[in-house]
Parts: sequence; C-alpha cells; structure tokens
Amino acid sequence: MNLAKTIGRRTLIASAVAAATGAAASYARAQTAQGRSVWLDMDQAALDNAYDQAKFAPNWDQILKRYASTSETTRQHIGAPHRLEYGATPIERIDCYATHAENAPIHVFIHGGAWILEEAKNFAFPAEMFTKAGAHFLAVDFTNVRETNGDLMPLANQVRSAIGWIYKNAASFDGNPNRIYISGHSSGAHLASVALTTNWMKDFALPADIIKGGLLVSGMYDLKPVRLSARSNYVAFTDAIEEALSPQRHLEQMASPIIVAYGTQETPEFQRQARDFTIAARGAGNDVSLLVGKELNHFEIIETLANPYGLLGRAALSQMGLSRM
Repeated sequence: MNLAKTIGRRTLIASAVAAATGAAASYARAQTAQGRSVWLDMDQAALDNAYDQAKFAPNWDQILKRYASTSETTRQHIGAPHRLEYGATPIERIDCYATHAENAPIHVFIHGGAWILEEAKNFAFPAEMFTKAGAHFLAVDFTNVRETNGDLMPLANQVRSAIGWIYKNAASFDGNPNRIYISGHSSGAHLASVALTTNWMKDFALPADIIKGGLLVSGMYDLKPVRLSARSNYVAFTDAIEEALSPQRHLEQMASPIIVAYGTQETPEFQRQARDFTIAARGAGNDVSLLVGKELNHFEIIETLANPYGLLGRAALSQMGLSRM
C-alpha cells in the first residue's frame, strides 16, 4: 500500500469530518430558555426530542401497523419467505424472498426500531418490487439491545455475520455473491453504515467490496449526540462503543457507492446527521448521493422503497442496475 496515499486519504477524511462538524455547529436550533446547552444549541429536553421520532410524527403508530399489514399482504401475493440461518441462536435468521431470475443480485435490508423494536417479517413490503425486478430481497433479523444488556456490538456483529453468510452461501438460493447491495432504515441505517465501513478483509477474510452499494435511510452516523440523549437510558454507551460504531469516523473503510436519504419532516438532528455524513463521506473521496424526501416523516419515507417510482425504490433499482418494470 502507498503510505503517502494512505496518509493523504486520512488527512482528507479528517478535514471532511471537521468541515461537517463545523457545519453542524452553525446549524441553529431552538433551545428551551431555562435549559443548559448539551449538544450544539440544544438543551437536554430538546436533544431527547431530537432523537425521538414520535415527537415529530404523530401518525407513527398507524404507520408501524401499516408496515405489518402491508407486509402480510405482500406475502399473500408472492408467498412466504425461505427462512435462512446465518448463526446459531434462534434470532439469527434471514427472510429470503426469492426472485425467479438465475444468479440474481441480492438486496439485503436492515430494519430499524431504535435498536429495540421490530422484526424482519414486518418489512416484507418492498419484497415484491425487488423480486419482480429480478433481485432477491433478504430482510435480516437480529437481537435487540435490551437483550444484550445495552451493548450495541452484538447487533453490529450479527449484521456483519449475516452479510458474510450471504456472500458465502448465495449459491444456495441462486444469488450472485458479487452483486450484494444493502439498505437500512433508522437504527437499521446505522447498522448498515457500520457494515459499509467494516474492514472486511482484515476482520472476515472477505473482499473489501463485498457490498457493492448501500442505501442509508434516516440513520445515525456519529453516536456522540445519541449518547448524550435519552437513548443512553437503554444503550450502554462507552467511549469504545461510540468510537467503534460511529461510521462517520471510519470512512477510510468504505469501498462502495452509497445513497443517503432523509425526509424533511424528520427531526432536525436526523436531518443534520444525514447531511453531515454526506459531507464527510464526499470529502473523504467516497461516491455519495443525497436524497431528500419532501414532506415525508421518518416513518413514511421507508414506504417509498416498495414503489419502483418512489423516492427510494427508484434509487435502489437504479443503483442495482435493474429495470423499474
């Protein structure tokens, strides 16, 4: 490896992160008059609200129920998924909705839920679009952080293990291991971005570009402000966890093009996270596109992944080189 090139890239990354941080610091937010600033211009109450999407999406409960009902309708149309085992524990399973195409590309979806909620079966609703376009749609199950005593690392490792398993076993469901793409929503986008900034050669003896493209929707990419928020009530943040699982600090590992997306009706902090991550990734020399979902809140935006002409569906199919039917 060219040492000068490596040092230059690290300098570029550091400069990009610094620029993103500076942009964040200048982004004005309302602050409760009585409160003390905890992060940027936010007091504790404002910061807690900024990492609680329900505060900005009054229809959140309705939409979560719609995820489940639409997923059930999808299964009625295309059939139940194959349940693939990527690990030894019962939760380490993948819902595989297979296409009829041979040696087909693979889209891996990592669900959100604040690291504590949801499961793969409630995110089948994009499967019909992908399978009709000629791609397998795989939704990954993994443990929740309450079952790990607040430790996020097992969740990250399970997602990485699932991707590694998919690469090694793609032929078993007629998938192409050299055409794996990943998407994630909310805390799932955080875990997907961790996978995208993993040193696959060093840690798994797999190709550095095992993931050919990523779609990160409404995620968190630097855990410092998250650690300062009420999410620390159930996540056991440490300096080591914050550093290891903040993808914005490991952009030198990113080996594939990505798309970052957020909705204009999300919390200001989730919008800022997306913008700052995009700035930092571009500054580090990565291929990054930014999509903004007009008038979409945190829970609504991911539903556009099921529509080949929707914001995310169009982007995902284009990234994979697939037709919109």
